[in-house]
Amino acid sequence: MDNFDVPRILSLGIIVVMMVVSPRPAAAQQTVSDVLSFLLTNRSIATGDFVHDEQAAAATRDTISAFVALELATLPISSSPGGFTYRFSPTLGTVERASDSFGPFFVERSLTAGAHRASFGVNYQYTNFATIDGHNLTDGTLVATASKFRNQSQPFDVETVSLKIYTNTTTFLADYGVTDTLDFGVAVPFVAVSLSGQRTDTYRGQAFLQAAGSASASGLGDIAFRGKYNILSSGGSGLAVATEARVPTGNERNLLGAGKAAVKPLLIGSIEQGRVAAHLDLGYTFGGLSNELDYGGAATVAGAQRLTLVGEMIGRHVAKLGTLGQTTAPNPTIAGVDTIRLATVGQGAERVVAVGGFKWNVAATWLLSGYVVRPITTTGLNAHWIPSLSLDYSFGR
Repeated sequence: MDNFDVPRILSLGIIVVMMVVSPRPAAAQQTVSDVLSFLLTNRSIATGDFVHDEQAAAATRDTISAFVALELATLPISSSPGGFTYRFSPTLGTVERASDSFGPFFVERSLTAGAHRASFGVNYQYTNFATIDGHNLTDGTLVATASKFRNQSQPFDVETVSLKIYTNTTTFLADYGVTDTLDFGVAVPFVAVSLSGQRTDTYRGQAFLQAAGSASASGLGDIAFRGKYNILSSGGSGLAVATEARVPTGNERNLLGAGKAAVKPLLIGSIEQGRVAAHLDLGYTFGGLSNELDYGGAATVAGAQRLTLVGEMIGRHVAKLGTLGQTTAPNPTIAGVDTIRLATVGQGAERVVAVGGFKWNVAATWLLSGYVVRPITTTGLNAHWIPSLSLDYSFGR
């Protein structure tokens, strides 16, 4: 069979299939994970290698699901609420503010709230995911499967997937200072996820809508419990250790949770000189979706009595999470044709984001915070910008 016969045979096969099947595109209304699987595995290109097709589609589905869960189930939680920190002053005989700064957002500072000081906060974050591993998610250019003659540069049959993924996350946070050096806190996220997508087969420039699906879910995410102990302090400077434990309370099938518990010990260092402060965190996560190394740095400037400006850089190296790439293999039944598949390649993903914003003491001990998150790396599931607002209240002065 020469190359000139192949297009005719494939074209005839496609016409027969289009005549037999219903002209309406397939649709699905199931869990978020089910719809994602449906869109990634519902292919029409005959590659002659069912086993490899299934393996590649399943691996791609699992990788994208893991990226979504990574963003939601392991979402970095705003640092302990309550920008107001207090210490007893022997000179004054009463408590006083331990720092002029209200602290960073995600990066922890070594200061604790103070003995018997409680705080409560609520954080809202909206995310519209746009890319995955540098590939555009929404414009229909993400190639799932393709067939190409070896002597041609472009595929003659291409299946592409477009996905729209939105999330709204509202997190309630509480923190209590047991002593001047020991804090305990909890973060309870409520997550809403919406996913819709299409799979399109384009043969010789003619496009066929092959599959469509959508799903949405909302509910409790993975709850996090935290403890922080200040082992060394001098004003706003110091050293602390912390531990964060996440429990799998989110629905894994709807990508609201990781499905596995995780624990992260953390080392925290802070240096504060007047109105300027710098903070560094280093931690390692065990369990969850994957073991990972977490690190971050923040700089804060108390620009006025009621205002703190914050800039942060946060990174994480996820050990077991691969990246999406393309694999090419000879078609086992058609000579001179290669099959291109979207698949997971390698292991180890590096994620870095930048954060910038403000904390404003609007009245009494009410603190309003606003910030945006901007991805620096292209690895994983990314939005162009992630806006967020928080409102915190500290009990007592």
